[in-house]
Amino acid sequence: MNHFELEGGELRCEGVSLTEIAAQVGTPVYVYSTATLTRHYKAFSEAFKGRNVLVAYAVKANSNLSVLRTLARLGAGADTVSEGEIRRALAAGVPPERIVFSGVGKTDAELEYALEVGVQEINVESEPELDRLSQVAAGMGKRAAIAIRVNPDVGAGGHAKIATGKSENKFGVSMSESQRLYAKAMNLPGVRPVAVACHIGSQITDLTPMREAFGKMRDLVLRLRAEGLPVERLDLGGGLGVPYFHQPEPPTPADFGKMVEETLQGLDIDLAFEPGRLIAANAGVLLSRVIHVHERPEGPRFLVVDAAMNDLIRPAMYEAYHDIRPVKPRAGEPLDYDVVGPVCETGDTFARARPLAPLQRDDLVAFMSAGAYGAAMSSEYNSRPLVPEVLVDGDRWAVVRKRPSYEEMLAREPMADWL
Repeated sequence: MNHFELEGGELRCEGVSLTEIAAQVGTPVYVYSTATLTRHYKAFSEAFKGRNVLVAYAVKANSNLSVLRTLARLGAGADTVSEGEIRRALAAGVPPERIVFSGVGKTDAELEYALEVGVQEINVESEPELDRLSQVAAGMGKRAAIAIRVNPDVGAGGHAKIATGKSENKFGVSMSESQRLYAKAMNLPGVRPVAVACHIGSQITDLTPMREAFGKMRDLVLRLRAEGLPVERLDLGGGLGVPYFHQPEPPTPADFGKMVEETLQGLDIDLAFEPGRLIAANAGVLLSRVIHVHERPEGPRFLVVDAAMNDLIRPAMYEAYHDIRPVKPRAGEPLDYDVVGPVCETGDTFARARPLAPLQRDDLVAFMSAGAYGAAMSSEYNSRPLVPEVLVDGDRWAVVRKRPSYEEMLAREPMADWL
């Protein structure tokens, strides 16, 4: 469920007119719903009542400070993959003891920062990283709490580029070496192993691969404990899919929670999860304005909008589907449109032969389910100003990232002194 609904013939976000936001902020612009963020976080966290669970929101999905603050107030932790994301989480009010630091290429400087601020856990993804982290931490007089991230060789995810759990993927250590590395970590001076972790992909709409991976992780915990090695926490990552309108309904968080309990079979252990898309995707839309409709005597009918691949790259990168809704739908039979942006790339195409209500110049359209991996992956390609973001809460709204002026864009690039 989301809180973008037609009311009085117009698409609104909670109690706010999208037309009003477009008029005051301009387009393209991202619009986020506080009510939807809240509902999705609570639906996930309440699926694990009775367990000690850290729900560490994946910051990379949507890293806007106001979105992070909204979730932090609900009790969310943060799954981070860079020093910048750790800093964002802290700035938004996430306590360091609720921050997980992941990623296959953490630099020494990033590890030092994570240790300085005292994040809860650093997920170690290779033996070289384990050795390097121990050396860095010992040099600082610290002992880092770590999880060994395991690659369970289980493939899943909505696209090859977001599948992370197969042996050919770069993430984590193999199951065969996980026990040795956990035991090795017990004897290193700068680390203290407390957990094992896995994450097998994103936009997973079938619980079967998750059940398989989680079963492997349960068995690993039992093997480690049988060797006398303490394992306090099991981090099962994220990846549960969201409805993108054209797909069958994915499992609910309650379905997911039930599967986890069945798979763990009463295992006495703390849990951590790292949902991102599940919480943010359907909490946001990208609002865009029609520049014109280009009809050729032969060939497609192009709907040219002012949003582009630099604002929402998912269709170009992942062939991703986003439902497109007119903000004020016109009467008439739907027409097929190729929906394209102004960037000088053929890949700047959001949809082909998409049936939509008739549209004209200056009409507004909303790209639905754009709250995750939208603004967070945007850029200034073609020297287009970075897309702004708006947060709605009931009948109030605020710009939470402004659109830079051209002067501000140019001022960030000092000219070489010999020029």
